[in-house]
Amino acid sequence: MTTAVEQPAALERQSFPANGERARGFDLLRVPLLGRFLRWRGSRLALQTPLFGLSLMMIAHAFFGPDIAPKNLAALLTWVHFRGLVVVVILLAGNLFCMACPFLVMRDLARRWITPRWEWPRSLRNKWPSVALFVAVLFVYELFDLFSSPFWTGVLIVLYFGLATLVDLLFRRASFCKYLCPVGQFNFLSSTMAPLEVSVRDASICQSCQSKDCIRGVQIALPSRDGVTGLNMELPVIQRGCELALFQPRKVDNLDCTFCLDCVYACPHDNVGIVARLPSERLTHSGPRSGLGTIERRPDFTALITVFTFGALLNAFAMISPVYALEQAVAQATGLRVEWPILSGLFAFALIVEPAVLLGAAAFVTRWWSGTREGVLPLVKRFSRSLIPIGFGVWLAHYAFHFLTGFLTVIPVFQNAVRESFGTALLGKPMWQLGGLPEAVVFPIEVGFLGLGLIGSWAATWTITGEVATSRRNAAFLPWAAVHLTLFVVAVWIMTQPMDMRGTFLGG
Repeated sequence: MTTAVEQPAALERQSFPANGERARGFDLLRVPLLGRFLRWRGSRLALQTPLFGLSLMMIAHAFFGPDIAPKNLAALLTWVHFRGLVVVVILLAGNLFCMACPFLVMRDLARRWITPRWEWPRSLRNKWPSVALFVAVLFVYELFDLFSSPFWTGVLIVLYFGLATLVDLLFRRASFCKYLCPVGQFNFLSSTMAPLEVSVRDASICQSCQSKDCIRGVQIALPSRDGVTGLNMELPVIQRGCELALFQPRKVDNLDCTFCLDCVYACPHDNVGIVARLPSERLTHSGPRSGLGTIERRPDFTALITVFTFGALLNAFAMISPVYALEQAVAQATGLRVEWPILSGLFAFALIVEPAVLLGAAAFVTRWWSGTREGVLPLVKRFSRSLIPIGFGVWLAHYAFHFLTGFLTVIPVFQNAVRESFGTALLGKPMWQLGGLPEAVVFPIEVGFLGLGLIGSWAATWTITGEVATSRRNAAFLPWAAVHLTLFVVAVWIMTQPMDMRGTFLGG
């Protein structure tokens, strides 16, 4: 089933409900200095440039630096610091990585000379391509042990740059971000848990707006001084609208929002801000969302959420000692001497069989107990949104473990990289003894993250049950609450197992 995404031209012709009456309270764009910086049209490039430079450094170190992962910037930063910082920043603020994404620097530079000619194929205007890439990245990560291979980590970074640039030079708007990027999809779902949202400040202003520049884009004129004549001239500058087809007055939550702030720069009324909201409060919104349609009716979104949630458990499980015992037992029972068939079976069970059984059973029991006439599959699609909080809690607990137990390890690696590159210890002698917080301190933090995820999933489920069975709400709630509790218990068990610290200095 293909779900067409609303295009900008269609949105301009439609009426729309108010996206909240008026945003009150904290607005990041109103903060002195920081707000002024973010409202500056060059702010995104200013954030992207250092990350782009760091990415080039990581690529160079991947190919020419030490082969030992804990001493290589590419492996260490990618699999320990980057992943940990992404989830922590999302939890504290929002999708700031997509805002500062270095993968788009080359694309934006090349688009000064190359104009994309094609629209993204209608049959692929859904999340199925990104679901496939999400699973592929998880599988390749485990199969080729990317966490311990600086070279192949560097190859992955180069491929990411190349794919992002190629796709967006061929297809208009931000096709790579919206339909392909697995990191972006991870960030979009995770950002439903963020405390900040790009949103209109006053919906009544949008009701009377005739230009719809936030999605159409606008041609403006900036004063400039001619370098030859010295005369002031007016140079036309195109300010693009939202490239992900999110019409601000109809936009709901942070799904598909990269925090690029193009809508902020294009709005002629200064009516778009980065406003505070309760994490996950818009997650349970039912009905059409700009640029997305009705996600509770989209099987591709259900698949993406399922991979996001159960993939979190799978990724964490693959890092503990019991997984090796399991693989060895399967190898002995089947006589297999290569890993990929065993790993394929593990992925099929974790991402297909397990969620089909748990979610299908919960939907069946909900239908039986609550008396709703809604089918099992529609119920799975409707309640799948409730998986996001517990899924994010697992990712947060897992990545925070690696980050918090090894966040200082980047210091000696940088020191060593500078010493090897310049032949002198400009940053001092590498302090290899640096590590991070003790595991005994980190474990309660992990359980806390998991607990918050569980509470968030239960709160989302309770809201969704109001759409299904108002008179027998408890009957609709309990089966899904049991699923979330099962995921929580499994995650806690995983976190108590010996963790393979392959990405830090604290292990072999």
